[in-house]
Amino acid sequence: MGRIVALLIAVLAAASVRAEGVQVPGIAPADRRSGFETMGPDVQAMQRDDFSNPAMLGVAAGEAAWSRAPENGKPACSGCHGDIDAAMRGVDARYPARDAKSGAVLDLPGRIQTCQSVNQGLSPQPRESDGLLALQAAIALRSRGMPIEPPSARGLSDGVQRGEALYRQRFGQLNLACAQCHDANWGRALGGTRIPQGHPTGYPLFRLEWQSIGSLQRRLRNCLTGVRAEPFPSGASEWLDLELFLRERAAGMASDAPGVRP
Repeated sequence: MGRIVALLIAVLAAASVRAEGVQVPGIAPADRRSGFETMGPDVQAMQRDDFSNPAMLGVAAGEAAWSRAPENGKPACSGCHGDIDAAMRGVDARYPARDAKSGAVLDLPGRIQTCQSVNQGLSPQPRESDGLLALQAAIALRSRGMPIEPPSARGLSDGVQRGEALYRQRFGQLNLACAQCHDANWGRALGGTRIPQGHPTGYPLFRLEWQSIGSLQRRLRNCLTGVRAEPFPSGASEWLDLELFLRERAAGMASDAPGVRP
């Protein structure tokens, strides 16, 4: 961690004067690049081939869970929604979204947890659990290649604005903001990899560093601990606000979930 921190400070040193007191503008739509585009060819090949993509093991587990009814006699996911290919086509590209019944804004894992609790009478699977990530991966696959829809078009502009404020806020002992890496220094080398622009097109994804599938919130927690900041509590609204802004920032880009990243 100390080596990565030292490299991060060195990478950002050149931009420190420009970033201090000056809002770094967002990346122009024509200049946007997904995390896939900034990876090396070996990792790109791993993601392109579904037989090599380790996240597809989670997809297989999620597809099996989709058709498996719980022991309490309640319906399986397929019992309410039907075939996963037809029912979940484009769903991930439209999340986070507002729940029609409760009015709460939910990301896709939150939507799955709500279905488990309300419709299946189950205790929702915890975030980052293998079961929840598998279902999320199986659903997200059905949006592959489809454009991410902007949350602002679904009446979620307030959350997008709060998320942007967090994205540009400095955090931690290193006093860094997300924008300083992902807007001002994307493409530069950091610890043997390239700094991506931070568009969440591939989540949930298999990260080689983790050797497992993980969610966007897990990645955001890693970023906060990387700048030596205390992460927000589990379930905090800040996570959802950040996701709303990042999805807005990636609007129109093609989903490539479940992805692979370094």
